[in-house]
Amino acid sequence: MEHAINEERRLSFFEKYLTAWVILCIGVGIALGKLFPQVAVMLDQISVYQVSMPIAICLFFMMYPIMVKIDFAEVIKAGKTPKPVILTLIMNWCIKPFTMLAIAWLFLGVIFKGWLPGMEIVKGGVEVELSRSYIAGCILLGIAPCTAMVLIWGHLAKGNNGHTLVMVAINSLTMLFLYAPLGGWLLGVNKMPIPWQTIVLSVLIYVGLPLLLGYYSRKFIIAKKGRKWFEEKFLHYLTPVSIGALLLTLVLLFLFKGELIINQPQIIVLIAIPLFIQTCFIFAITYSVAKWLKLPYRDAAPSALVGASNHFEVAIATSAILFGLSSGASLATVVGVLIEVPVMLMLVRVCLKTREWFK
Repeated sequence: MEHAINEERRLSFFEKYLTAWVILCIGVGIALGKLFPQVAVMLDQISVYQVSMPIAICLFFMMYPIMVKIDFAEVIKAGKTPKPVILTLIMNWCIKPFTMLAIAWLFLGVIFKGWLPGMEIVKGGVEVELSRSYIAGCILLGIAPCTAMVLIWGHLAKGNNGHTLVMVAINSLTMLFLYAPLGGWLLGVNKMPIPWQTIVLSVLIYVGLPLLLGYYSRKFIIAKKGRKWFEEKFLHYLTPVSIGALLLTLVLLFLFKGELIINQPQIIVLIAIPLFIQTCFIFAITYSVAKWLKLPYRDAAPSALVGASNHFEVAIATSAILFGLSSGASLATVVGVLIEVPVMLMLVRVCLKTREWFK
């Protein structure tokens, strides 16, 4: 018990300055991208099916410490509790795509339209309004629920890791069946291509591999060294690894996209505003409904965080296939990457500050 209290205090102290470190890493990433653009381009090109291998390695080290902490009795228990699972599914597939469309259209198609450049030629030689292209990118983000980084958001919010893992598994499956028809309908695209390889590879690397290694290494270490050594020694040294990998991921993301931010800062801000509002709006709805359903905090927090976050690799891959990498749609999906971590960290803090709301 005393160890758990000390661990909580240590984590809270470590997390206390996380926002400052995030800002520092964003600055470092942009500066490195500006100073060494060729290195950024070279690293960015190390990808398989639009999945960046440097970022994949960082995400693995972000996920493994979380996976190894999961007691699979929690996962089985979470699977038998339908309320949070149903809530997250409804938010991800019945509400979030349509609010994203409405908010993106309101801001990019109406309020900001006069400040956006006019037309662009997308893949296939089709000419479209840039505002419509940006809206298309936002839609692709809105229909791609997160299946990886949400594990660290749930972990930082001290939520139920078992429930988060169940939702990651369900999101991975439902995305295979619902992503293309829903996206095709909202975009008005016939036979919208599914980036199967991107979806499958990202799920395997970000979830499958760390889950498998986490499960077996946990079993092996507890069998050899005992639960006490595992909890007091092994986890103690492993705890900072997730945060360190998160910060390194940020450096890489902004290293790759730093030139974009410097060249088009006003466009980045205009696209970021509706994405920020959408993320906070979905979080607020899900969190409020979870409270109304009388869910415990440990289930309410991950439900809201799962609903709010996006699978940006899949969105970027789809926009590249449909419209081309240099399109406005692809730019909008990249902006989704840039705001994801700072905004989700802010929402994690909101969760931690409001734990008392849930009895």
